[in-house]
Amino acid sequence: MLLSLAQWLQGLSPEFGFFRVFQYLTFRAVMAAMTALLIGLAAGPWVIRRLTALKIGQPVRGYGMETHLVKSGTPTMGGVLILLAIAISTLLWFDLSNRFVWIVLIVTLGFGAIGWADDWRKVVRKDPEGMPSREKYLWQSLVGLLAALYLVFSISESSNARVMELFLNWVGSGFDVNLPPKAGLMLPFFKEVSYPLGVLGFVILTYLVIVGASNAVNLTDGLDGLAIMPVVMVGSALGVFAYVTGSSVFSKYLFLPYIPGAGELLIFCAAMAGAGLAFLWFNTHPAQVFMGDVGALALGGALGTIAVIVRQEIVLAIMGGIFVVEALSVMGQVMYFKYTKKKYGEGRRIFKMAPLHHHFEKSGWKETQVVVRFWIITMLLCLLGLSTLKLR
Repeated sequence: MLLSLAQWLQGLSPEFGFFRVFQYLTFRAVMAAMTALLIGLAAGPWVIRRLTALKIGQPVRGYGMETHLVKSGTPTMGGVLILLAIAISTLLWFDLSNRFVWIVLIVTLGFGAIGWADDWRKVVRKDPEGMPSREKYLWQSLVGLLAALYLVFSISESSNARVMELFLNWVGSGFDVNLPPKAGLMLPFFKEVSYPLGVLGFVILTYLVIVGASNAVNLTDGLDGLAIMPVVMVGSALGVFAYVTGSSVFSKYLFLPYIPGAGELLIFCAAMAGAGLAFLWFNTHPAQVFMGDVGALALGGALGTIAVIVRQEIVLAIMGGIFVVEALSVMGQVMYFKYTKKKYGEGRRIFKMAPLHHHFEKSGWKETQVVVRFWIITMLLCLLGLSTLKLR
């Protein structure tokens, strides 16, 4: 929005030439981060007061950690603050004609709406389980598949008209259209190596990445500050990939696919980092507010969508290793419990409690120890992911 205003003012008079600074992507990214940070810090106390007044408190599951019972009643749905800061800051600073930012915003707000409905049921119905898993996955799948069907053709084309044309050609050809190499699965640490997916393979992979990332972040959000800081770090690192992928010069030099328009995602990533840091101000131990599913599902979906656009799905799994391990710990625990119950008549567990962060709490780690150590691991994994820019 501000970019369009600056361009309009430049056209009025040479005296407004200093507005050319708005054309620089890096300047707008810094301003987006600062804007989101200030919005979050300024609106945070008011949002917390409103959530408290509405009695939107976090219910604690009866089978959860005993040490977490004191958190019962802490305002939840604080993810609304994050989404508000991200949306306002992004809309102010990005190029409104960029389709990639719009699709990420739509996916983020779509998953946020699903999370809001889930949180609302927990609060209003006083049901700690919230929305049934099947219903939640149904809506997540719908948003994820729609995003995948759009992205499968928009990666290789620069206009929405061409995207629709390719989609119609795909349908008319009996669902048989070849995609360019840059739409394949990129392998990190290798120069210009990608595995061809085809349209169906791309859609399936995109769906799994977006929905999987959304749920993985949601499962990680169990301790004060545990999920938001890794989101900030991984999102910032993906912003670097977006900047490089959207540059014809840098992408060629670093042997990455050139995707016109992808660089504008740096604005969204910067806004997400600023909003995340603002939320951490209130979410650090002891938390004054929890993000809830409205924040966790939305942020995970955003990370997955950005990774697909910049063709770094595997790198996302590396940098978001904490999210991956947390999700796998739950899946492994449930599967092993069902298997042993069927075989031995009594369910057994791999971990003392899942997700994994609760296992370490049960093992004697303090909550702050688990959180900070997971932050450190994420920082190292992000550095490893960024190293793939050059180590190939």
